[in-house]
Order: sequence, then structure tokens, then C-alpha cells
Amino acid sequence: MDSDLTDRLVALSRDLILIPSTDSQPQERARAFSFFRNHLEPLDHIRIERHESGNYESLVVLPADVQHAEILMIGHLDVIEHPDLDLYRSHIKDGRLYGPGAGDMKGALAIMLKLFCDLHRAQPGIPLGMVITSDEERGGEHGVGYLVREAGLRAKHAIVPDGGSIHNVTVEEKGIAHLRVHTVGKAAHAARPWLSDNAATRLATALARLPAAFPIPTNLEGEHWQPTCSLTTLHTPNRTLNCIPDRADATLDLRFPPPHRLADILDRLQDILGPEVTLETVVAAEPSQLNPDPLWFDITEEITGEPVREVRASGGSDARFLCQAGVQTIVARPEVGNLHAADEWIDIRSMATFYEIARYYILRSLA
Repeated sequence: MDSDLTDRLVALSRDLILIPSTDSQPQERARAFSFFRNHLEPLDHIRIERHESGNYESLVVLPADVQHAEILMIGHLDVIEHPDLDLYRSHIKDGRLYGPGAGDMKGALAIMLKLFCDLHRAQPGIPLGMVITSDEERGGEHGVGYLVREAGLRAKHAIVPDGGSIHNVTVEEKGIAHLRVHTVGKAAHAARPWLSDNAATRLATALARLPAAFPIPTNLEGEHWQPTCSLTTLHTPNRTLNCIPDRADATLDLRFPPPHRLADILDRLQDILGPEVTLETVVAAEPSQLNPDPLWFDITEEITGEPVREVRASGGSDARFLCQAGVQTIVARPEVGNLHAADEWIDIRSMATFYEIARYYILRSLA
């Protein structure tokens, strides 16, 4: 393992982890973008395009004289919220780098940044581009979604290190729907419930039907390739303990594989919850069929000595926007764990391995 390479990748990752680039901290997301610009602007023969949609910034970095790169590396700098900002720091233990966003995806961004700079210094004008967005954790509609649909982002191949692993390349992703649900009723003093229509009770009764409709198996081994529906938030507007609420709200995260389609599964969910519950779609996407380049599989096996498996993912990524535009997309990354937890980690040795796989893939693809 090249110690200079791993030291540089770890240093870049730790600098990025220190920036709490969450959805609620737009100034920190802006600081993270400045971090990238500071590293990219000294490069010759590139151009840096700034895009904005829905108050979310994106950077598209391309060779100066081409409209579309042949290969794009795509990642997001936004990370999950943690209530204590002091958690946004890192440490190394047993060959792993720990910290919020280490695996999703500050470590992968460090690899992308170093690889982009290294290749453009060695081969100025190489048709390699890089895209960095800031809204993937909220669905990606204003990042890669906007860039593909509105800004004309295209490429022959894309590398999205936001799923899979070194020896597992994602070829299929579940569809996704983030939903707001609410009920309305009639408020009253809690001492006189007969005068009320309790919106919270209405909603709780409806939500209690979800586990039977979307069962989660115990002792699951391997993938779960059935629809799931998870309750993620639940609240009422009440600020006092002795008032029965006239409104209750919740959010749901719905995932579904083919052959299910979005419209059909939303109809099914409405039937389960009943007519007293109103559904509002926040983010939605159909299941995605990816088409990764077989050359990536060959190079990974050459470098590691192990074959690569095709896997299906319950989670989603920005790859769905790319495959809708006909871009051949590779979803693989270094070894990571405990994603979205305070002790999220990325394996340091696998960061160097992924760098080498991606470097050889890009050079051989563009030869």
C-alpha cells in the first residue's frame, strides 16, 4: 500500500469531515464547496461551472475545451444531521477512519478530488469531469436531477462511489418515495375528550396498520427485495400537555423493487392508511436498472485478485438520474460501515485500492 497516497487521502477526508455540511447549515455547505474550489482552481485546462437549484449549489468541473466529459466522477458533500456539532471530527482506529460522513461520502470525495487533480496534472485536457452536489440526502432533485434534466449534463460513463463496495457493484436500486402524511380533527381540552376528534389518534391508528402490510423479516440474511415502509417522524402542533390536537403529521420512507411501480404502490399505501389520511409526495423515483461497464469488473479483479459480484440495493443514489439519461453508471466504493451514525467509518486500505481501480479504469477507457 502506497503510504503517501493513503496519507493524502486520509488528510483530505479528515479536512472534509470537519465541515458539518448538513442541510440545515448552508454556510457550511458553501465552505465545503470553497474547499474544492481551492484545490481545483490551480489546475490548468479546466473550467469550473457553478449551478444552483432550490438554494442548493452544485459544481461541474470539466476540461476547458469540451462540452461533455467522456467519464464523470459524481459525489455529494451533504451529510446527515447530528445534534451535536462537536461530533463532526474524526479519528483513526484499527485501519479505519471514523467520523460523520466518512463513508457517505467524504472519504469517496477525497478520492475523487485527488484522482481528478492527479490525472489532469499528468494529462492536461483529459476528458474526465467531476460533479459535486449538496442535496443527495434530500433526494438529489436539485443536484444531479437538475443537472441532467435542466443543465444537459451527459457523459458516456459515470462513477458514483455512493453504494456497493470494492467487490460489489450495484446493478439495481429500489424505487423510493419520501412522503408527508397528515390527519385533521377537532381540538378540545384533554379533560373533555368527548368534545374532540383526536387527529393524533386517527393517525396513530392508521400508521399501526403499516407493519402488517410491509413486514420486515427477522434474522435477515442477504438482501431484502420486497417493499418496505418506514415511519421516520411523527408530531402534532401541540405545545401543551392538556390539549387534544386537531392535526397530526408524520413522514414515511417507502422503498420498492420492480415490478412495483410508483403509482401502484402509492395507491396501495393510501388504501392501507385509509381515506382519513392525506398523502403528499416529497421525493419519488421508480426503481433503477443500472448498466455498469464490464471493464470495471475486469480491472477490479486484476488489481485485487477477487471477482466482482453484481448486487441489488435497497437504498437509492444519484445514479438513477444518470441511468435515465442513458449514462453507463458504476456504483461502487471503498469498504464503509455504520452509515449515518456518529461512528461512521471508511476502511483506509480500501480507499487506496479504490483509487487505483478508478485510475486504471479511467486511463484504459480513455486510451
